[in-house]
Order: sequence, then C-alpha cells, then structure tokens
Amino acid sequence: MTSVIVGTAIVRGRELLAQQRAYPPEIEGLWELPGGRVEPGESDVDAVVRECREELGVDVVVGVRVGPDVALPKGKLLRVYLARLADATAEPHPHDHAALRWLTAEQLGSVEWLPADRILLPALRQALRPMPRRRPSRRGAS
Repeated sequence: MTSVIVGTAIVRGRELLAQQRAYPPEIEGLWELPGGRVEPGESDVDAVVRECREELGVDVVVGVRVGPDVALPKGKLLRVYLARLADATAEPHPHDHAALRWLTAEQLGSVEWLPADRILLPALRQALRPMPRRRPSRRGAS
C-alpha cells in the first residue's frame, strides 16, 4: 500500500505560505509546503488539518486538490490541497521549521524548493492567479 504525504497550499489573498526546513542536514534551508504523513485510518483532509495545527499552530479550511500526485522515494506519494486560514487574522508560527514566508505567484521562484514541491510550482502559480472577471452578457441589448 502506498503511503500518502499531504501538502497544504495555504493561500491568503494572493500569497502562498512556504516554510523553510530546519533539518535534516541534507535538506536544511530548502522550502516546502506545510504537511506530513496521513496516519492509518485518517483521511487526507483530516491529515491536512492536523499537520497545520501541529506545524503552524493554525486551523485551516481545506479545499480542492492542486496539481498532480507526485511520486516520492520509498513508495510514498505527495498529494497537495488548497486551504485557507479558518481565522483570517491568525498568524502561523514555524514550530519545527526555520522560517515562514508568504509568497506571491511572481515570488515562488525566489526560494529553493524541495524537488517534489518544485514540480507543483506551475499548479501553485495557477492557484494564485486572480479569477477572470466575467463581463455582463450583451444578449438582448437593443
């Protein structure tokens, strides 16, 4: 059975939360999305909520999946979900990480991402783009 790792693309306004690894030494300083392992009997969504509480001290409202599943070493699979802070005024804190940064779509390339998260950058940029405004229909106008 494949072990699933969930990632969380927390979006506030037009910015995405990234966290910098503090350990282990081989990936220290690289950036990633918050998340972690889905425990036995736990849904992906429950894991996202739990991991954000543990890693950041915040509650999130989980949305749709973002991008493709990404194959990881040792038969693991990374699956990323969009989320927003349940309390818009909450400030995440890096409990196990060196730093946190809010990045715009244009800034996503300004940090060095873990290889698996790097694969998701096009989908993350898309998730940060504003929705196009729909023009009113001109049908029936005389």
